[in-house]
Amino acid sequence: MDRPAPAKPGGAEAPPTLGDIGLATYAPYLMNRIMGRYNADLRQDMAALGLTTPKMRALAVLSVNEGLLIRDLAVYTVTEQSTLSRALDQLVVDGFIRREPDPDDSRATRLYLTPAGRTAFETLWPTMLAAHDHMFRNIDAGERRAFVSTLQKMLKNVRRHEI
Repeated sequence: MDRPAPAKPGGAEAPPTLGDIGLATYAPYLMNRIMGRYNADLRQDMAALGLTTPKMRALAVLSVNEGLLIRDLAVYTVTEQSTLSRALDQLVVDGFIRREPDPDDSRATRLYLTPAGRTAFETLWPTMLAAHDHMFRNIDAGERRAFVSTLQKMLKNVRRHEI
């Protein structure tokens, strides 16, 4: 909808409403729908491994970046630290991760995948990759690179952490 914004008192234009923008062009709504579908596509395979979305995210991040501190893993997994701590407790019980004291800070703990955790992630990875590839179906390589570049810029704009 390309209608002019209503005037505010004093002559300034009012900001657009969500109705003016429309759900079909409101990026946060679209990103949420896409990620909701992606997570739903993984749910059955995750459940078969005893995983939830926070557990899957932890295994995925640790498969790439081992030895993270819990606070950093919370940022990477986009999970509240309290929710992540419960998931990590269960991953330890399940034998998928191990905790080790940080050699530089006795109060901090670093997290590592165990062989069982790596196997669980590698079992789930084909489903994750298929869901990823499905999202990019009929999108050429140039559009994909431009989209990912835009997402990286957006993340830089909104992030509150250096990672």
